[in-house]
Amino acid sequence: MRWLKRSLFVLGIALAAAAAVLVAGSLFSLDWERQHAARTAALPLLSGAAADGLVRIEAGGMTFRARVAGLANPGPGLILLHGFPETSAMWTPLIAAAAAGGYRVVAFDQRGYSPGARPEGVEPYAVPELVGDVLAVADAVGFERFHLVGHDWGCVVGWSVAIQHPERVRSWTGLSIPHPGTLLADLRRDPPTYIKVFTTRWLPELVFTFNGLAFLRRGYEGMSAEQRDEYLAVFAEPGALTAALNWYRAITASLGSGDDVALPVERPTLFIWGTDEAWVTSDALERQRAFAAGPYDELELDAGHFLMQEQTQAVVEAILAHLRRAS
Repeated sequence: MRWLKRSLFVLGIALAAAAAVLVAGSLFSLDWERQHAARTAALPLLSGAAADGLVRIEAGGMTFRARVAGLANPGPGLILLHGFPETSAMWTPLIAAAAAGGYRVVAFDQRGYSPGARPEGVEPYAVPELVGDVLAVADAVGFERFHLVGHDWGCVVGWSVAIQHPERVRSWTGLSIPHPGTLLADLRRDPPTYIKVFTTRWLPELVFTFNGLAFLRRGYEGMSAEQRDEYLAVFAEPGALTAALNWYRAITASLGSGDDVALPVERPTLFIWGTDEAWVTSDALERQRAFAAGPYDELELDAGHFLMQEQTQAVVEAILAHLRRAS
C-alpha cells in the first residue's frame, strides 16, 4: 500500500504542476489592456445612412460592433450572422458584393463577441435572447423586413428567426447547420464530443488561450490576415471566450421543449453545406425538406465547415442569386 500512496502522491503533484502551467500559460496570453474593446469604443455610433465600414449599433440595451455597407442603397436590407469562433469579418466578401448589388448590409458581432454586448452568466446566451438581438439590430437600422444569412451558430439563430418571425424575413439562407428540428433528438441523446468539451467549465478557455492562443491560431490557418488578427484580438480579451462558449453551455435552455423550433419555414430558403460537414447527413436533409413550407433550394459544395473561406465565390454567387429570386 505504501508504494500506491507514494505513486498517487507523485501523480497528484504532476497533475497540479500541469494545471498550474496551463492556467499560467492562459493568463499570460490574455490581453488585460483590452485593446479590441478600446478600438471598438472609438468607433462611431450608427446614425442615418452611415458610411461603409465599422460602426457601433445600440440595440436592445447593448452596443454591438458591426460592419455596414450600402445603407444609402434603395434595395432591401440584409443581415448576416456569424458563427464560432469568428466575427462579422467572415462575411467581408459577401458584404462588398451585396452592397454593390444594391442591398443595405449589416453584419454585426453577436452577443458575447461585441465588447459592449457581453452579459455575464450562461442564461443570457440562450437562443431566444440571440433571436431578440437580431430583431433589435434590425429595428435600430430601420429594417422592417430583411433578408437573413447565417453560418454555424449564426445559422441556428437564423433558422429560429425565420421560423418564429416570418413577417420580418424576406428570405433565409443557412450555411452548414440544418433546421434545428432535425437536430433536437441527437443533441438530447448524445451531443458530439466537442460540444461536451465546450460545455465544461474553464477547461476549453484554458486550452484555447494557452501559449498565445496557439490552438485557435492553428484553426485560423488559411484565413485572411484581417480575419485572423480580428478573431485573435477578440478572444484574447478576458471574458470574451467564456461568453462565446456560453452559447454552447446554454444549449439546454435553448432547446426547451423544442416546440418553438420544430416548425416549418415559410420564407424562401436556401441551404448550403460542404461535403465534409459532419452535421449534414442524408437523413437530416430529408427531415429538413419536410420543414420547408415555402420555396426551398439546396447547394452542396466541395468543402468542409468554413464555407465562406473554402468556397468564397460559389457561396457569394449562390446567396446573391437567392436574394434576387426572393426579391
